[in-house]
Amino acid sequence: MISNPPPPLTRRQVREIDRRAIEQFGIPPIILMENAGRGAAHVILGLLRGPASQQVAVVCGGGNNGGDGYVIARHLANAGVPVEVFSAVDPSRLTGDAATNHLVVSKMGLSVRLLFDSSQRSEHLPALRRAGIVVDALLGTGATGDPRPPFDEIIRAINDLPTAARVAVDIPSGLDCDTGRPGNPTVRASLTVTFVAPKAGFSAPQAAPFVGKVVVVDIGVPRSLLAG
Repeated sequence: MISNPPPPLTRRQVREIDRRAIEQFGIPPIILMENAGRGAAHVILGLLRGPASQQVAVVCGGGNNGGDGYVIARHLANAGVPVEVFSAVDPSRLTGDAATNHLVVSKMGLSVRLLFDSSQRSEHLPALRRAGIVVDALLGTGATGDPRPPFDEIIRAINDLPTAARVAVDIPSGLDCDTGRPGNPTVRASLTVTFVAPKAGFSAPQAAPFVGKVVVVDIGVPRSLLAG
């Protein structure tokens, strides 16, 4: 966690910092993903009374945000937390680092429930109710506009959980990174674990009911990149 986080970042700035960290400093993107997921898992472990005290559901999308979710699931499982993973996309369509981390999760024997068609959602979404904490790793800072199917239905299911804590990875799915405008629907997080710096939209009044408490996690980006 970062005790004195940098100023908020826009979507464009997030992309540029990632690009420069990879191209200028030679940091492999999978290392940034690993650092992000491990840092978020550490924060989530702090919410638990003990490693096995509550089940955690990690709901993953198809991009880097989903990849972060698979890393989180790995580290929680290694810490002894009962974890179930849910995939909003066909895993065969994953690419790059997200595909790599999905493969590791699968080889670890973690349960991955599929949600990309309506019959799967009818079967598996009720299992979210077993979780004390639900991790939203569906959509990242690059997403704009209202979430499309199947993400909209999955987000509504997450919001309908009566007692589970909702932890957003980097940004609540459905929230616009720059403006803080909530899409229809947007995850109502009780905690947002964001990476590198807060996002520009978090300070917008309309974002407040969705971001909850914000914790900033360092992922190893050189501080010189954050000074412009």
